[in-house]
Amino acid sequence: MKRFSVILWAMLIMALVFSACTPAQPSEKTKVRVATDATFPPFEMVDENTKQLTGFDVELMNAIAQKAGFEVEWINVGFDPMLAGIAECQYDMAIAAITITEERKASMDFSDPYINAGQIVTVRKETTDISGKNDLKGKKIGAQLGTTGAIEAEKIEGAEVKTYDSYDQAFLDLANGQIDAVIADYPTTLAFLATNPDKLKTVGEVFTDENYGVAFCKKKADLIPQVNAAIKALKEDGTIKKLEEKWLAGK
Repeated sequence: MKRFSVILWAMLIMALVFSACTPAQPSEKTKVRVATDATFPPFEMVDENTKQLTGFDVELMNAIAQKAGFEVEWINVGFDPMLAGIAECQYDMAIAAITITEERKASMDFSDPYINAGQIVTVRKETTDISGKNDLKGKKIGAQLGTTGAIEAEKIEGAEVKTYDSYDQAFLDLANGQIDAVIADYPTTLAFLATNPDKLKTVGEVFTDENYGVAFCKKKADLIPQVNAAIKALKEDGTIKKLEEKWLAGK
């Protein structure tokens, strides 16, 4: 009986030693619901071949998640419903070339800025009577619903503003002569011009100083320090610069 007890104790000790030497299994990553509007190339779009989300913002968020240690669950939704969903905490975060504004801060939180992108005017190549924002009085202007481009268009005296669910529709109408101009974020504009180099051109200078940031549901403030630390690290290690060169340079 005593011998059996000794063997039992020996087996128990060996089991404890073995378990101490076995590496701990990694804990499951927290899943974060991130909304985007994949109609904003080169920032977010659906790859025609793979049918997967891609673009500057998508790659940036995936890099942020890797640095911060969480897993992204992507939700693709229209820009205006996306902002409403963040305000109502249907999503944890959103990234979609979202300009940080004081008005938006009332219903959602923001990360530190990750890129600066102001507004610019786009017209058809043959247009000669519009050389910038100051020439848009009385013109028909297109912009995406809920964007700062739409906000700026509404400020122009006598202008007829037509809003769209996505900017590709606005630029298509512009190319087809349905509207006189489009006001949009500069990087987004460059991407659309790259697909219509013979039809469209920008006029004037970028006329607003704006920053894109990651938006947060106000109940998810605990995520902000993690995301800010990741953005800082990605700036310092050159990742964001590489994304700019890949997606924005020459667009």
